[in-house]
Amino acid sequence: MKRNRCLKTGFLTKEQLKILSLRFEGLTQEEVARKLNTSRQNISLIERRALKNISKAELTLKAYRRLRTAATVKLDVGTHLVDVPRMLIDAADRVGVKIKVSFTLVYKSLRDEADDAIQGTRVVKPILLHVLSDGKIDVEPVA
Repeated sequence: MKRNRCLKTGFLTKEQLKILSLRFEGLTQEEVARKLNTSRQNISLIERRALKNISKAELTLKAYRRLRTAATVKLDVGTHLVDVPRMLIDAADRVGVKIKVSFTLVYKSLRDEADDAIQGTRVVKPILLHVLSDGKIDVEPVA
């Protein structure tokens, strides 16, 4: 396998991206190893490092977003989704931030980021909505 380790795309090397791409296509580590003329153990190591880098990047982005949080709205269990826009507007108004996303996008973000915390039109597990200083909204399911 060529040593492209210094060629990076974000926190991943081109080698890591290639291996993840093949794994996402459904190939086993053994199949990827044969295709790239290396050992399964090497593929396993590279994949594990790539996933660790992705996890670090996600945590970094989360910390960065929290630095930009102007207000936080907690959606408690039982909150009806129809109440969310008013809750966000009130929180944003208190800190002088103008929300710059549509509520359709907020609902989509809730479904994308916290779908297991919502049943029908009600919150079944707590969710935090962060109003960022730029007016965008960040969804954080509470573990």
